[in-house]
Amino acid sequence: MRIGGFVKQSFIDWEGKICAVLFTKGCNFRCGYCHNPHLVLPRLYNQSIDVDYKYITEYLVSRRGWLDGVVISGGEPTIHKDLPQLIESIKKIGYQIKLDTNGSNPGMIKSIITNRLADYIAMDIKTVTETELYKKICGISDNNLCHKIESSIQLLKESGVPYELRTTLLPNHHTKDTEKRLKARFSYCNYKFQEFREFVSD
Repeated sequence: MRIGGFVKQSFIDWEGKICAVLFTKGCNFRCGYCHNPHLVLPRLYNQSIDVDYKYITEYLVSRRGWLDGVVISGGEPTIHKDLPQLIESIKKIGYQIKLDTNGSNPGMIKSIITNRLADYIAMDIKTVTETELYKKICGISDNNLCHKIESSIQLLKESGVPYELRTTLLPNHHTKDTEKRLKARFSYCNYKFQEFREFVSD
């Protein structure tokens, strides 16, 4: 597992909790609006030194009783085969886990749910699950992508694990009709729109 960033304390990444945030390197999407390209593109994340996991665990041990949980974000955490082991090691220290995911790896999500590793899951819904629309936003070519996304949605719906679905509204992609369709589709759950913030590189 390659860790590209570590925020020691956050009040905004897990509603109602004080948490640390761990960012994994690598992602299978190429969303043009991504605000973490340094965690997505190999040519960028290979220029930075990985955060030492021993340093992270020592910090988490020292903050037991103060922090409520740890958020694992990215990049895309579910592309890493050793994600379950990472979560298990953090839970052994005594922390709850929130997982951020794009939902493209239902097999890993199922494993996380089945083994009760996540206490909360937040999944990004890029747009309505129509293949060409989804592929256009994600910047990849995968004809099974929407099937994977739908599988992940269903897994969360049936899991019993608290979760949220969220969509970042993009000026050139999401119309008022799109918003209406998404609201109607996910009216049964904790679903929210996020404001688009344009990424500006240094």
